[in-house]
Amino acid sequence: MTSRAVVLVVDDDPDIREIVSEILEDAGYHVISAANGAEALECLKTQTPSLILLDLYMPVMDGFEFRRRQKESSAAGIPTVVVSAVHYLKERVAALGFADALTKPVEFRHLLDVVKRHAPS
Repeated sequence: MTSRAVVLVVDDDPDIREIVSEILEDAGYHVISAANGAEALECLKTQTPSLILLDLYMPVMDGFEFRRRQKESSAAGIPTVVVSAVHYLKERVAALGFADALTKPVEFRHLLDVVKRHAPS
């Protein structure tokens, strides 16, 4: 049995989590998901994904705070890609050390290209 790359999808919108999860699973990835940054940090205590897809604006703990805490943890080396409707991402992405950024709505083919680049299956 071959191991599949694991992708953590962090987004407060359950429809987005479901759609992205289905696309990635169909492409051969194992997907875990969280509804906010706090849930994502809990996931990282028991699992080590190959890649994190992170929304920025969520209740409980937003993506900016999650990223700050991630960088201070043993999960600091996991590539993290921002997936957000915010259009001024490039400056914020560079400042927080994200691996990449995708602007919502995301074209599925582009999503898969970015995931494959950062977490080959």
